Amino acid sequence: MKSPILAKPFHLILIKPSHYDDDGYVIQWVRSSIPSNTMAAIYGLALDCAERQVLGDDVQVSITALDETNTRVSPPQLVRMIQDAGGQGLIALVGVQTNQFPRAMDLAREFRRSHLQVCIGGFHVSGCLAMLPTIPADLQEAMNEGVSLFAGEVEGQLDRLLQDAHSGKLQLLYNVMKDPPGLGGQPVPYLPAHLVHRMSGARTSFDAGRGCPFLCSFCTIINVQGRKSRFRTPDDIEQLVRTNLEQGIHKFFVTDDNFARNQAWEPILDRLIQLREEEGLQFKITIQVDTMCHKIPRFIEKSGRAGVDRVFIGLESINPDSLEGSRKHQNKITEYRSMLQAWHRVGALTLAGLILGFPTDTPESITRDIQIIQKELPIDLLYFFILTPLPGSQDHKELCEQGVPLARDMNTYDSVHVTMPHARMSEQQLLKAYHQAWETYYTAEHVETVIRRAKAWNFSMNKVKWMMLSFYAAAKVEGVHPMDSGVFRRKYRRDRRRGLPLENPVLFYARYGWEILSKHVRYMGLYVKFHGAYRRVMKGSEPKSIDVAMQPVLAEELDSLDLFTATSAAQIVVEKLKKKQAKHTLALPIS
Repeated sequence: MKSPILAKPFHLILIKPSHYDDDGYVIQWVRSSIPSNTMAAIYGLALDCAERQVLGDDVQVSITALDETNTRVSPPQLVRMIQDAGGQGLIALVGVQTNQFPRAMDLAREFRRSHLQVCIGGFHVSGCLAMLPTIPADLQEAMNEGVSLFAGEVEGQLDRLLQDAHSGKLQLLYNVMKDPPGLGGQPVPYLPAHLVHRMSGARTSFDAGRGCPFLCSFCTIINVQGRKSRFRTPDDIEQLVRTNLEQGIHKFFVTDDNFARNQAWEPILDRLIQLREEEGLQFKITIQVDTMCHKIPRFIEKSGRAGVDRVFIGLESINPDSLEGSRKHQNKITEYRSMLQAWHRVGALTLAGLILGFPTDTPESITRDIQIIQKELPIDLLYFFILTPLPGSQDHKELCEQGVPLARDMNTYDSVHVTMPHARMSEQQLLKAYHQAWETYYTAEHVETVIRRAKAWNFSMNKVKWMMLSFYAAAKVEGVHPMDSGVFRRKYRRDRRRGLPLENPVLFYARYGWEILSKHVRYMGLYVKFHGAYRRVMKGSEPKSIDVAMQPVLAEELDSLDLFTATSAAQIVVEKLKKKQAKHTLALPIS
């Protein structure tokens, strides 16, 4: 009788790297805020590879997933794990964005010192190879050090990648950018519950589709994932929802850059509605959309029924000159209020991003725009970015071609640092304007206004209070963007950027302890401020004036609201709209 064959292990270690703070320490939390869809997508694909035994019947693919934003990565420990199992494995640094590339390379070097195979993929690698005529120095340096690069999407390619790694023949460059895969029927994104629970709110993610039809010059999506809508089937979405519900995960972040332009949005929403209304399954969904999504018949109504309770909106600017200059032609400032009110009517909180640093911006115009938004647009949470020429965007390509001096340190390409010269502001002035933007929007008075709006919309006022507090505190206390934030900052003395010295243990831990203490004191002060606004609304205090943002949208407001009259560009937009409306009226048949 033959003895059973013991399967030889092959370790696939997926790492989503974080990036460094200004002192060179890894930004990491006990609980991080934004789940990595790339991690979930590749984990799901890897499970499928393991089940199909793509490395042979005698090889067991063992998968380890580590998100460095909430888990400390120990290269020596991972090296020992692979070596103790026979030395077969692949370290895959996944979903690496531009600001994460320096950290990814520091990790890669540690693994390469032990002669392990390492591959880096994500938007930085893909964007550079998609838009630049030659391989940039940082990518070439990676390959010179024996680190493989993967450009493009890994669906349909992971078998080959694993087989090459298993045979010790990993190529230095895999470029599949010209062959974007279909998504229907592919293994769906998945992460085990214990990994999801490392996220604040235990929220997992999936992409229902990829690609965006628009041409925003600062965007990398269209050049990495393309402009054609590729999408998963309703069966795919149902499968991943059921799988997550079975493991106790009820919150989902749909990471489509613009779910409203996913060509399968309606059958997907119909399936989710069926699960909720016919089977009684309970789940909540966050999506990202554009500012004209309310013009799509049934889209917002069905989103609400499908469980959408939070919506990220690409507002970007209220200045038509800035929108036109960035080729964001789809944003119409005359539609903003209608769109925002439509989302509130179906019970969805609105979160909008405002980009600072467009060529026409000044510190004064930025403050003016924020004050107009406060008064006239019913946005719940507003967050700010500094305009950044990300590799993979048209902006970056054109600036490189023009020889414009850009920041050399990729770690600063995180939208909270200035990385390119501005026509009207110095680097210090733009950075100051960015920090002042948070102060301008999150005043005690406006926090009270937003909580009062939540009361009128029958939202949870306490939840709105905490969300506003967390956004503001991320920027003002932790010094990071809310999308990079989390619960309780971890900091390790030895996890410091390559080239920076290790600090004296006594000094490091004394400083770290003081940071923890002082931050908690500041958090308490902010809590008093935000909770005070909450209590005033709970007590029924009357607003000081009429909340214009909550009023019905009327034709007369085109001549009265600052949104439409504060700039000459806005006035031109309004005049064009009036002419269009007049022409339409004249064209109507007389009854």
